[in-house]
Amino acid sequence: MAGLTQSSCIPCREGAPTLTAAETAALLPQVPAWRTAELDGIQRLRREFEFKDFRTAMDFALQVGELAEREQHHPDIHLAWGKVTVEIWTHKIRGLHQNDFILAAKIDEIRRG
Repeated sequence: MAGLTQSSCIPCREGAPTLTAAETAALLPQVPAWRTAELDGIQRLRREFEFKDFRTAMDFALQVGELAEREQHHPDIHLAWGKVTVEIWTHKIRGLHQNDFILAAKIDEIRRG
């Protein structure tokens, strides 16, 4: 995981290729709690985080938002009582890119505290 957390998201240009299934499979072990999911024909990374209460979940969501701003790579963040669900994909290319795995690894670091 150190490789991903030591990297930074790089600007992705429209039309850049999405990761292949093999590339995705090679990166997934570095973020083992994340799963791929497809919604509206778009592959994405998805993870649900559980917390003891709403305040703790909200604080985590805010930390993820601050990270997203620093990396200039913005996930969908769904906040509920005791739960935050994060979905990451590269909107510009409508699929997965290495940036998505970098962000996922850094979000995992936040969770570990």
